[in-house]
Amino acid sequence: MTEQTSQFADPKIDTRALLGLYDPKDQAGWSAIRAAQLNDAGQRALFMFAANVIGASIIVMIFAPLLPLQHLFAWAALVAAVSAAVTFHRLAIRRHTRTDATIRRVRDTWLEGAGLAAVWSVAPLAFGQVADIHAALALWIVLSVLMTAYAYAMASLPLATIIFLIVTGGSFSTTLLINGSPTLAATTILFTLLLSIICYGRGKALVLIRASELSLSERNETVSMLLREFEDANADWLWETDAQRRILRASPRFANSIGVDPTAINGKPFLEILAGSAWESGNFPQGLRVFSDHLKRRESFRELLLPVYVDGEERWWEMTASPRFDEQGSFTGFRGVGSDVTEARASADKINRMARYDALTGLPNRMLINETLRRAVMEADRWNRRCAFMMIDLDRFKAVNDTLGHPVGDRLLSRVSKRLKELMSDNEMIGRLGGDEFAVVIRDASDTEAVEALARQIIETLSRPYEVDQHTLYIGASVGIAIGPRDGRTGETLVRSADLALYRSKDQGGGVFHAYAPDLHVVAEERRVLEIALREALDKDQLHLTYQPVVNTIDGALTGFEALLRWTHPEYGAISPAKFVPMAEEARLIAPIGEWVLRNACHEAARWDGSVRVAVNVSAEQLHSPNFVTMVTQTLAQSGLAPERLELEVTESVFMREGTGAVQVLDKLLNLGVRLSLDDFGTGYSSLGYLSRTRFSSIKVDRSFVQSASRNVPEAVAIIRAVVALADSLGMTTTAEGVETEDEYQMVQHLGCSRIQGYYFGRPLPVEEARALIAGHMTNKSAVA
Repeated sequence: MTEQTSQFADPKIDTRALLGLYDPKDQAGWSAIRAAQLNDAGQRALFMFAANVIGASIIVMIFAPLLPLQHLFAWAALVAAVSAAVTFHRLAIRRHTRTDATIRRVRDTWLEGAGLAAVWSVAPLAFGQVADIHAALALWIVLSVLMTAYAYAMASLPLATIIFLIVTGGSFSTTLLINGSPTLAATTILFTLLLSIICYGRGKALVLIRASELSLSERNETVSMLLREFEDANADWLWETDAQRRILRASPRFANSIGVDPTAINGKPFLEILAGSAWESGNFPQGLRVFSDHLKRRESFRELLLPVYVDGEERWWEMTASPRFDEQGSFTGFRGVGSDVTEARASADKINRMARYDALTGLPNRMLINETLRRAVMEADRWNRRCAFMMIDLDRFKAVNDTLGHPVGDRLLSRVSKRLKELMSDNEMIGRLGGDEFAVVIRDASDTEAVEALARQIIETLSRPYEVDQHTLYIGASVGIAIGPRDGRTGETLVRSADLALYRSKDQGGGVFHAYAPDLHVVAEERRVLEIALREALDKDQLHLTYQPVVNTIDGALTGFEALLRWTHPEYGAISPAKFVPMAEEARLIAPIGEWVLRNACHEAARWDGSVRVAVNVSAEQLHSPNFVTMVTQTLAQSGLAPERLELEVTESVFMREGTGAVQVLDKLLNLGVRLSLDDFGTGYSSLGYLSRTRFSSIKVDRSFVQSASRNVPEAVAIIRAVVALADSLGMTTTAEGVETEDEYQMVQHLGCSRIQGYYFGRPLPVEEARALIAGHMTNKSAVA
């Protein structure tokens, strides 16, 4: 192999290339040299900015007694603005040209030099006419120091610096000639020329230093490639071509990698050897085409991946090479190094798959879904068509996880993913976002009815029963749909739109799909604003309690009150509990709000007659807190309320989370003497098991059963009778909710309910009215006595 000679071995540097006026394309390395010039200038940009500002400030002080200050300040501001623009530009270029730079980057710096020279020329031409001998001398000194600083600090960009020196020095010489000082003008011109020569020499020295570094780097690379030739049998191998891209002196290791005799391939076109059977057809892989283009353009390249077939097996090679030139600068071919990276690529493909596919279901994960969605959006924009994005959330899946455990939940997710894959065509891609959320990317969604039909099919398919570990499981699905570009022109926007549509489906109970509509953004924004306001409601004293009477069924005597939370916002007015309570649960605010309700209700009830109880609703989130019992104990102690006068109302949902200790918490509350009431019995996942495990004091019959029974619905009547019989057998009382008419009162009285709560006996009352009702109740008791 002939030794490659560096274009920088000769210390002669082309002046045009140094100034950025000529690009020696046949000499590699100038791109790196230009980057070094720009980086050196960028390193000193702040220093020169300071020099400009300080110099302008000194001149303002010198000429302040001689010229109007507004003129001087305007000029100084112009100097600062131009120098700042130049500084920021050079710093920005430095960030983008760390290793290579185009000739245009260097050539365009003459504009910076000319701009700075223009603003500094104003000083001698405009101010010099009114300067006395002392001011003129001071002006000359400032400009001389500034020019010297430029010649030293900005020598890496000689074109811009020399233009600045010549224009600035020329303007001062002109001023001296006008003022009748030809000798001083000649001296200034000589000084300017000397600085320009020094600047050029320093700039050339910097280029030579960088050229030497590049030459040394080339030699080190050649030595490295030669050393690789003698490493173990699996190491890299060298290759070399002539100017016609034919193989020269093929090394044994290279020939062994391609599976041929070394003597048989010398002189053959390199591309023919690499292409193999594809050489005749011309159907080359893309990587081989890129490789061929580099060879044609005589460009260096690094770590280029090529598919190569050896004995019918696809292998992957990684190629690095540089063009070679002789002492006259003529192109003589390429020299490079190659290695077989098939195993490494297989490992990388495996890692890439792991990064883009869900380990549990084997479906594409969030990363691959987002990548596919972005491509679908771009394709839809290019071909003026529509794409779609679906978000799928499983209904009632959490109950499976909570009751049967995560292993069963994971196996259920695998069954769900299998069903979803069977529904997909080549036009759709299904993936798992995480948890029980899935997503579908539809590349061509021109047929909206087909998209909606797919959504219905997904809901129907996922709602069929599953057999997992001898359990028959029933879940469902809710779907949100967004169509692009109608509902968003980016992948992120479509995801957000589909999420809002999914939220609407979940909000309506699940098992349905919704397409995005613009009003969903309004609803989401309203919800966001309300959530922020709710976080501040406690601190701003916007929450208050009302108290709804609970009476004895037989004689209508007052037995207690249920404390009901209300929120009145100063701007939005009264906000329904049906709206803000679920929001508080989702935002994890229900625990501090529930604690506030309990403390206020207990302190208020402590002021009532000792026979009147207070009932407080407790969320599942509170009962699953390990500190809840302590908080109840402290509240009772601080308020002085007897434990038996406090009744905590819980719903059946607290029993759906196994292993969270809710039953143990209820037992501890019962041991304190607190009464427990089971609210909304029969409306959820009713089970007699937890009625036997927990000693409830009462069961509340939901108002939906009361209203249905008042209309003589047989099922509702039967349910109320069954609940009353069950409560009586377990020693519990029953409270009928939502009694609003005389007929309903007579009906629940006839069915045997112990207590009644509803508008018929009283709406939720402010605290003052509740106190008055208690006082009247006490008066009636005294009168009866």
